[in-house]
Amino acid sequence: MKSIMVVGTTSHAGKSLITAAICRLLARRGWRVAPFKGQNMALNSYVTANGGEMGYAQAVQAWAAGVVPWVEMNPILLKPQGDMTSQVIIKGKPVGKVGAAEYYEQYFELGWRAIEESLQHLGTEFDMLVCEGAGSPAEINLKHRDLTNMRVAKHLNAATLLVVDIDRGGAFAHVVGTLELLDPDERALIRGVVINKFRGQRSLLEPGIKWLEERTGIPVVGVIPYLEHLFPAEDSLDLLDRRSQKNINELNIAVIRLPRIANFTDFDPLESESSVAVKYLSPKQDLGHPDAVIIPGTKTTIPDLLLLQKSGMAEAIQHYAASGGTVLGICGGYQMLGQMIADPEGIEGQAGRYQGLNLLPIKTVITGQKIARQRQVSSNFPQMGLPVNGFEIHQGRSRIEMPGTDSKAFQPLFDDINLGLVDSCQSVWGTYLHGIFDNGPWRRAWLNRLRQQRGLKSLPTGVANYREERENILDSLATEIERHLDLTPFLSQ
Repeated sequence: MKSIMVVGTTSHAGKSLITAAICRLLARRGWRVAPFKGQNMALNSYVTANGGEMGYAQAVQAWAAGVVPWVEMNPILLKPQGDMTSQVIIKGKPVGKVGAAEYYEQYFELGWRAIEESLQHLGTEFDMLVCEGAGSPAEINLKHRDLTNMRVAKHLNAATLLVVDIDRGGAFAHVVGTLELLDPDERALIRGVVINKFRGQRSLLEPGIKWLEERTGIPVVGVIPYLEHLFPAEDSLDLLDRRSQKNINELNIAVIRLPRIANFTDFDPLESESSVAVKYLSPKQDLGHPDAVIIPGTKTTIPDLLLLQKSGMAEAIQHYAASGGTVLGICGGYQMLGQMIADPEGIEGQAGRYQGLNLLPIKTVITGQKIARQRQVSSNFPQMGLPVNGFEIHQGRSRIEMPGTDSKAFQPLFDDINLGLVDSCQSVWGTYLHGIFDNGPWRRAWLNRLRQQRGLKSLPTGVANYREERENILDSLATEIERHLDLTPFLSQ
């Protein structure tokens, strides 16, 4: 089986982006290609058609390759919980919660077996694998238990690409240092270096490239310019770097940047709207007067709820909603909008019952069994009958309680009442459905309600779903990178 491995000198060097671009480029050339990342640590995840959970970045890479995402493309997913522990998901299913020190003692052999099985399965279905590493392959204190980088490359005998982020400085030292720390058999697999995120004139870089090639004996096969945000980030650190590039901000939407924020890729479709500015707010910041406030998903609902209450953001959101502001909670954010969250087994920390924001008539119990599944429903609001696709990922069951006069104050958001509620004024919204804004007509209908409140003209609702926008982004990304990357050394083996 032919394979390409993409490793980086550091985290955030651009491995995910380049892997996605290579997947699209090879698919264009007629290869049946699949992405692969042995172990991913991220809170952005995706649910496959059979209910398995995997890293969202690998799902995007699968779409770039033109294939359906499979959990075998990311057999190990670690979801940090903020208390030096992570939930361990192997081949799509949660298998436990463990601290960093104990992880490799308990899961190394099981994890590597899952990786081998996944590679074997993918090898029977695809012509080419494009594998992504994690962090750096040269962390000498971790190499003996690294499941993601050169262990995979050696297993596949993969032609390996080393990516360095020149924008952060020290690129030549990073490349030379990484190569020096690799074992001889690992270094022998490095067939090319890519200098990523370059700003400036290529001619000014040429002396450095010449020196690097002479020093290492490895060709620089690409110098990729700094590209704007085109690809979903794997973790919330990238939220700190996001800046609105729009000149027209007709609507301002605030997303609360929870400490354990998960699946903030839900908001990429909002950021694609030219008239919408999405701002991520720390719970310690002033809420202000946005057109809408979104409480996103989180890996641990109760600790993040307690932080909102301690910081004063919970009270600010309650006052904002009472004054007629629009509030939307997704997944963990939906649970927070309810009356109470109970954790009888202490799954998220200390066992107990916790007061919610009391904006929706639901009570939630955190349970050990996770719900992960794709959903296809029909909307009741903001417009009847719109088809909506998305997926659920949550460890909690919410019970709706609408006694007496409250029975008409809240309505099901979809034809499945268990997926969400909206109040009679369409001010407070809550749903378990991730990917809701990917649905173009529903997104536009929701935004048009905000626009009407501002006296703005409604936008057309007959628009494509975000997956078509994502296809355009991936095409543009691949076309741009193809101009600056020579894959010949990797395909001629």
